[in-house]
Amino acid sequence: MRERILAALENTAPASDPVAAALAGDLPESARKLIKRESLVPAAVLIPLVGASDIEVILTQRANHLKHHAGQISFPGGRLEKQDDGPLAAALRETEEEIGLDPAFVEIAGYLTPYITITGYVVTPVVGFLRNGYTVTADRVEVDEVFKVPMAHLLNPENWVRRNREFMGVPVTYHEIPWQGRNIWGATAAMLIAFSKLLSKNNKL
Repeated sequence: MRERILAALENTAPASDPVAAALAGDLPESARKLIKRESLVPAAVLIPLVGASDIEVILTQRANHLKHHAGQISFPGGRLEKQDDGPLAAALRETEEEIGLDPAFVEIAGYLTPYITITGYVVTPVVGFLRNGYTVTADRVEVDEVFKVPMAHLLNPENWVRRNREFMGVPVTYHEIPWQGRNIWGATAAMLIAFSKLLSKNNKL
């Protein structure tokens, strides 16, 4: 699996215009209606992978007291700040702040297509394998828990549940990926599904 991932992400790089890249991708029409390009906030997340064959994905559960996205399951990451030299720097900085992961233990595999959230962020997903010896410690201000989920479960279409809801008066379709009483949904689920489709496409080449 590790070799499949490296092959699929080979030669990928952060998009020079993440908004254009996201709009050119598989973005639902319902989401496009909510997008105001001029107000989108650049952000980045790290998709931390552990192992070589039976790979696991590290996820976080956001603290319940947060003003935005409280209690939701997400990848570590956040908005780009002035000191960040691009999405990679932001993803690594935010990951270290949220879960205490030393960037020296991250081997970057590549980048997925940017994703636009209906809450106004254009997110660049950075995929990285963690080297042996890494440690994580949740920053309780932002994160309630750090946990791992088998990648095989997350990327299996049989585990994707399609849902519909209304957001700001617009019908929106999204997916959920249940796991041991948890519910992975929204942008996190969408990025995992995009990852799965990329691997499937690459496997057929």
